[in-house]
Amino acid sequence: MKLLVSPKDVEEAKAVIRGGVDIVDVKNPKEGSLGANFPWVISSVKEMVKAAGAEREERAEREEGERGNGEKMKMSAAIGNFDYKPGTASLAALGAAAAGADYIKIGLFKIKTKEEAVDLLGAVVKAVKGLDPEKKVVAAFYSDYKRINSISPFEISAIGKDVALDVAMVDTAVKDGKTTLEFLSEEELKMFVSESRALGLETALAGSLKFEDLPAVKKINPDIIGVRGMVCGGNRDESVRAELVSELGRLVAGGS
Repeated sequence: MKLLVSPKDVEEAKAVIRGGVDIVDVKNPKEGSLGANFPWVISSVKEMVKAAGAEREERAEREEGERGNGEKMKMSAAIGNFDYKPGTASLAALGAAAAGADYIKIGLFKIKTKEEAVDLLGAVVKAVKGLDPEKKVVAAFYSDYKRINSISPFEISAIGKDVALDVAMVDTAVKDGKTTLEFLSEEELKMFVSESRALGLETALAGSLKFEDLPAVKKINPDIIGVRGMVCGGNRDESVRAELVSELGRLVAGGS
């Protein structure tokens, strides 16, 4: 399971990288759960991630006497919580990709139907893959979809057949401390993971998760766990703390 942590600025990104993660996820919490940050912030963090990744690989070579396993630190960028605006979304996605993001995340916020989701995500995929086919598009569904009158995560099977996505994610839209596990059961989330993998997609789980949720998350077994508040001492409006990132990384990589 890979660890994704979401800094809001360059200073927090330093703490995230120092703590050790697989994916540095640039977002802007002031603009929503998947709020977009500025292109210059994304570009600056990308340079930091590249430098940290090179340093990590060199260290692995020194310690192991051979080249690393090829798993380099990556960067993702959120582009916003979107209603049905395919043009706006595709342009935002292209901007994030051009600024250096390896993963481009879009939130399906107040998307009402499968057809709207397919149009929106299809435009994003076309924009991103037209720039670089290796970059990945992340479709973020919401566990609290009923609160925001949006599409269910369990539409992934129907949507994924029509759009060449790379990652299917579940997050929370409303950041009021309630976790994804309070809206969807462990079994429901396992089903989401299973259905997504059947389409050849990676899976990601986020949504105000806490340290005490880790045993359940490990049972659900997504490919990626995404956090912010957990490594800010429980309050996503505070700053990311490198020591909490390190502790979480140890727990994710190790045992219980």
